[in-house]
Amino acid sequence: MEDAEAERQAGGLGHPGRPLNHRSPFMIGMKGAAGVAVTYALVELFLKARGVLVLIGLAFFIAAGVDPVVVWLTRHGLRRWMSVVIVLLALLAFVGGFIAAAIPPVSSQISALITELPKYVHQLQDHSSTLGKLNDKYHIETRITSLLNSKGSDLVGGVIGVGQIAVSAVSSMLLVAVMTVYFLIGMPQVKLFLYRLVPHSRRPRTILIGDAIFTKVGGYVLGNVITSFIAGFGTFLWMLAWGIPYPALLGLLIFLLDLIPVIGSTVGGAIVTLVALTVSIPVAVATLLFYVAYRLAEDYLLVPRIIGHTVKVPALGGMVAIVLGGVVMGIIGALIALPVAAAIQLLLEEITFPRLDKA
Repeated sequence: MEDAEAERQAGGLGHPGRPLNHRSPFMIGMKGAAGVAVTYALVELFLKARGVLVLIGLAFFIAAGVDPVVVWLTRHGLRRWMSVVIVLLALLAFVGGFIAAAIPPVSSQISALITELPKYVHQLQDHSSTLGKLNDKYHIETRITSLLNSKGSDLVGGVIGVGQIAVSAVSSMLLVAVMTVYFLIGMPQVKLFLYRLVPHSRRPRTILIGDAIFTKVGGYVLGNVITSFIAGFGTFLWMLAWGIPYPALLGLLIFLLDLIPVIGSTVGGAIVTLVALTVSIPVAVATLLFYVAYRLAEDYLLVPRIIGHTVKVPALGGMVAIVLGGVVMGIIGALIALPVAAAIQLLLEEITFPRLDKA
């Protein structure tokens, strides 16, 4: 106690003692057992918390995508917290304005859809209409009636399940939003922590490569939002021009689906084409051709100009990455597949390939 008090008066926490003999059989056995225990605990933790970890990873991905804008504002004289506030207010204004513009027509069109349901039922029974011909061929009305009669309780349970899924989805969205704000505020500290895990002699190169990866992620996120907005707005104008019902609702749906690479716009185009069948078959065919043309324009004109100069991933590599990401992590995996593939490609070009060329 006297020695400890002397060290405290000297302003320190004492000096390390003689190191333990790490080569003794006891220490080797303890290290091995501790390594197995820690590995097992980490695997169990990952398996039990993988859902939350995926959401946290998505929040970090979104924050890394928005961070270049914050960095650009700080380079022009603003403080970090002011830049973060401006970016968050801009995001809230964009989302709020988009929702405010979409809610009135969407609500009115949903009401119109409910009102028009008897008309659609009448068209199913009219053998000369498009829906009537489909009903004669595929027996849609009979299938729906038998489903309601035989599986009514299952449908009620399904509605309850859908409600639970909706509550879970809202909770997940709130968690992602809150974590994104925290990551965005503390991004410099997060980067510093990650870079300090690398030996001092390799930190400058690691910082340069890490900043390049963050730039690719930011370019991809912002570019993907821009192309998705173009897809949603183009769908809205096309449906207004041809008199296809529910343009605002389906335009919002296309905007959200187009955020998913490769398959998002295809699924959205198929949904709008099916809705266009309620107008006429020629309009549905024209809508299908419109989405085929837009898909080609997006792949060969918009994406190369908006995203391609930042995320330079070959078409085959990008397709493989999206498929693997979707299989492993679902929609979230497909969303982050391209920037992850770009980061892996950068690491291969800067680290792996030069070493292999010299070997």
